[in-house]
Amino acid sequence: MLDQVTTEMTRPNLAPIPMECDAPLLKVSGELPRELNGTLYRNGPNPQFDAPGAHWFVGDGMLHAFHLENGRASYRNRWVRTPKWLAEHDAGRALFGGFGRKLPGAPAGITDDGGVANTNIIFHGGKLLALEEGHLPTEIEPGTLDRLGYCDYKGAIKGPFTAHPKIDPVTGEMVFFGYNAAGPLTPALSYGSVNASGVVTRFDRFEAPYASMVHDFIVTENHLLFPILPITGSMERAMRGKPPYAWEPEKGAYVGVMKRNGSPADLVWFRAESCYVFHVMNAWEEGNRIIADVMQFEEAPLFPHPDGSKTDPQKSRARYCRWTFDLAGNTDRFTQTYLDDLTGEFPRIDDRRAGYANSHGWYACANPDLPMFGALSGIVHVDGKGKRLGKYLLPSGDTISEPVFVERAPDAAEGDGWLLAAVWRARENRSDLAVFNAQDIEGGPVALVHLGHRVPDGFHGNWVGAE
Repeated sequence: MLDQVTTEMTRPNLAPIPMECDAPLLKVSGELPRELNGTLYRNGPNPQFDAPGAHWFVGDGMLHAFHLENGRASYRNRWVRTPKWLAEHDAGRALFGGFGRKLPGAPAGITDDGGVANTNIIFHGGKLLALEEGHLPTEIEPGTLDRLGYCDYKGAIKGPFTAHPKIDPVTGEMVFFGYNAAGPLTPALSYGSVNASGVVTRFDRFEAPYASMVHDFIVTENHLLFPILPITGSMERAMRGKPPYAWEPEKGAYVGVMKRNGSPADLVWFRAESCYVFHVMNAWEEGNRIIADVMQFEEAPLFPHPDGSKTDPQKSRARYCRWTFDLAGNTDRFTQTYLDDLTGEFPRIDDRRAGYANSHGWYACANPDLPMFGALSGIVHVDGKGKRLGKYLLPSGDTISEPVFVERAPDAAEGDGWLLAAVWRARENRSDLAVFNAQDIEGGPVALVHLGHRVPDGFHGNWVGAE
């Protein structure tokens, strides 16, 4: 597994930063829109200590908060002080190598790393939650970024909780799932929902066709879809010192479809050509069909075959793809249609259209003219049919984070607002927060908030308005 991620880790902005800091008044180029009042929270791996053999995915979570108010900007970053982070801080060294693996010499009393809370950060039901898919949510105090503890909704949920819950824009309900629900590297999945007031209204479990790394899932107005794709989990492999997760395309691709008000007994499994998807842009219903727009890989990146051999880098790139499920058809197959050939990842929409047909979407893209596989260096704007409406590329060497949409006002038309993204400036080795007009990304940023240090390439973030 180490060889598989070596190329990724040599990218300069994947390396962790060693400090926490506060910047109360940042320099701004251009003019920040006065309607932008709130905080962009971002999350990503930032290992406190080097751990031999540790995958980039399992680094300690670090939160980055950009607070915008009346045209001014401030910044704060903090490690998420999980039990793992605290234990390693006290020991002065790494104790875990990821995926539950203890390192030699780790204290016998520590049996589980407790998670790293490093993948996403969302606000729902009055709680700010740092998420990673192996453990319960971690509640964060919004201003200080202090860790308040695990959030299990008064004991109503247990086990892993996805980093990608979906919030229904009509009801405010948050729908979630968790894989490895019966223990590490098991095929059981849990799922449930939390209402707008923060009360769990459902929690259930079912068995998938095989143990899989299920990073994201699909929610429409009336359905839940669970992709079981062949980054497979194997305890037997892990016990032999082999990769706990590996690419096994012969297992095939499955998607389980269930009514939101149904039960596991109602699951219908659809199949298609093997592929992998980390992230879903959006999904919706058209009569008896479900349409889902995803960023699809032909072969999974970052994870090897079971024997340790690498996947094909030419196939290990994500492209904008449309899945179609015919619920009334006489087939258990779903179709996969690529809508663009551009390498990209981290798709986002105007979240007020989540689960419903959307007319605008954005994702981070790679510059096809640069030999920098995986280094995302631009933004693409698409319509609801996959047509490109605009593209913006950064200067050579710079990279960009997931773009986050913020509406101009609660009643603004879909897509009327801004995109916020962290940009690493390679020549200066520091980062900016870039603010784009969401419907004119080709015009470039309307404002740049300048940091004196870099924000490492991370995973996900969300905007929380001041109200």
